[in-house]
Amino acid sequence: MKKLSKKTLNKSFRNWYYGHLTCFSQEHMQTFGYLCAMLPIIEELYDTKEEQKEALETYKAFFNTEPQLGTVIVGVTVGLEEAKANGEGVTGDTINGLRAGLMGPIAGIGDSLVVGVLIPLLLGIALGLSTGGSPVGAIFYIIAWNLIVTLGMRMLYFKGYEFGGKAVEFLTGDKAMALRESIMMLGSMVIGAVAASWVSVNTVFKMINAETGEAFLDLNAQINSVLPKGLTAAFVLFCWYMIAKKKMSPIKVMLLLVVIAFVGVLIGFFDPQLAY
Repeated sequence: MKKLSKKTLNKSFRNWYYGHLTCFSQEHMQTFGYLCAMLPIIEELYDTKEEQKEALETYKAFFNTEPQLGTVIVGVTVGLEEAKANGEGVTGDTINGLRAGLMGPIAGIGDSLVVGVLIPLLLGIALGLSTGGSPVGAIFYIIAWNLIVTLGMRMLYFKGYEFGGKAVEFLTGDKAMALRESIMMLGSMVIGAVAASWVSVNTVFKMINAETGEAFLDLNAQINSVLPKGLTAAFVLFCWYMIAKKKMSPIKVMLLLVVIAFVGVLIGFFDPQLAY
């Protein structure tokens, strides 16, 4: 029976705590930080280089979430990797499916709690303490933020690890597929909501009556009357199609969007002030 040592778990947590944004890019996001966190785990659980290489393949897939609350995902997968190494019916696909399914919901919750609640709350207190130019506010914020984040992330990591081992019976039983599909559906809903909130694509294309000078067709308004933010939805689906179906890298898709925006401005389809 293989059991991860406290030293290895602490090292894995430190790697995630300090390195979750290691080699961060739009194409990989937190993938390499995740790999760095899992490296000491894999090295202790598997003896040969071939086994270690095969195990690390699971964590090469794209990953991005809210890094503080997302620590729980790392802890859960550490527990599941330990169960996998002990032959308890967990596979790399199971771990990666759960990991991919959780990152969306955790990101939505984490952004709301950390960015939308915790940071404004601490900054509000810090600003009150900074009245008259006092440095107490800045000192308070630095200490309070680092203390809360460090203790919170550590607790989430080890709670996730503890849950990861106990989750085996749920993830390998008859309800495993339903559980994974439910999590992935929730993640899709969060991603859809984020896309609708933060992505905005509009057109300025209009057809003008030559005699009256009035527009008798406003394409943007017409599309929105049929489907609100319809053009935005079309662009999001287009990006998904190019990445998921055509296997185009995110960087190439972004370059393609730049070209589309440039051509759209030249032909008067997009507003140049909104396109750049």
